[in-house]
Amino acid sequence: MDSAHERPIRWGILATGGIAAAFTEDLHQTPGAVVAAVASRDAGTARAFAARHAIPRAHGSWQALADDPDVDVVYVATPHAHHHPAVKMLLDAWQPVLCEKPLTVNSMQARELIALARERGTFLMEAMWMLLNPALRKAADLLADGAIGEVRSLHAELGWRAEVDRRHRLRDVTAGGGALLDAGAYPVALAHFLLGSPDRIHAQAQLTPEGVDEHTSILLGHPGGATASLTCSFAATLSQAAVVYGTRGRIDIPANLFNPHGIVLHREGLEPMHFPAPAVIGHGYGPEAAEVMRCLRAGQTESPLVPLDGTLAVLRTLDAVRQQIGLRYPHDDHN
Repeated sequence: MDSAHERPIRWGILATGGIAAAFTEDLHQTPGAVVAAVASRDAGTARAFAARHAIPRAHGSWQALADDPDVDVVYVATPHAHHHPAVKMLLDAWQPVLCEKPLTVNSMQARELIALARERGTFLMEAMWMLLNPALRKAADLLADGAIGEVRSLHAELGWRAEVDRRHRLRDVTAGGGALLDAGAYPVALAHFLLGSPDRIHAQAQLTPEGVDEHTSILLGHPGGATASLTCSFAATLSQAAVVYGTRGRIDIPANLFNPHGIVLHREGLEPMHFPAPAVIGHGYGPEAAEVMRCLRAGQTESPLVPLDGTLAVLRTLDAVRQQIGLRYPHDDHN
């Protein structure tokens, strides 16, 4: 049966910031999705968000949303540092969860949540929407088919100049600040997706006076000899693009690498081949919402396309990078 005609999936939205608004707007355009409720720690903020986005119920606490019997899955859109307590509360209430990336600020927190989800048999997925992008999945297929020969290297960079004061969450170590978790999680996840988990990790960074990274360079070594050269920043605007090089060609992933509208295959002696992605509806969050709903309808507690073991592996790499650059969060001491 066509997904548009299968049972509706009722969504709850936890938090009311910009990304929560963008995701909600895309849900309204996703067949089979119903936005049923929103929650904030401030009831007035929740009501205002609900009115703005045509949501029937507004809750003045996270727990009220967790306990809402008319919600099938909750999208967590809080800042990084609040992901762990929010997701744990939802899983304790047997509520399926889609949580914004990174799932948590470190791998220890993620391991705890993954174990809890599996123990309860409750759905959990990180909202790494990049992994659901059709163009990037095509890139992975081309690499697997040997389209550019043996893969030698990946170059990827993501960053913007963010002129924010020391009170902003990007510069706040207690909020999981820094370029690495905000921007760097994408190039690192891309390297894992296309090349597998690394077995060698080297990193260096420039830190702010507050102790978070504002510009970080990472070199990953992967089994088989491929390398990944990755950069993230909130001190400089980067290309937001990626290139995969092989022995017989390359694949260009244009900006923005986390949501490209297509890729280009270059092979020696041949004309470039363009592989456009389907037209993006709204902000581009539809494919990940559709995957969550497919999993819920099928009774799956994990997505095979965004597997929890993959999420954990990426966080282990981010932990190793943080250790090398001297970026430590208070949350690292409470596990």
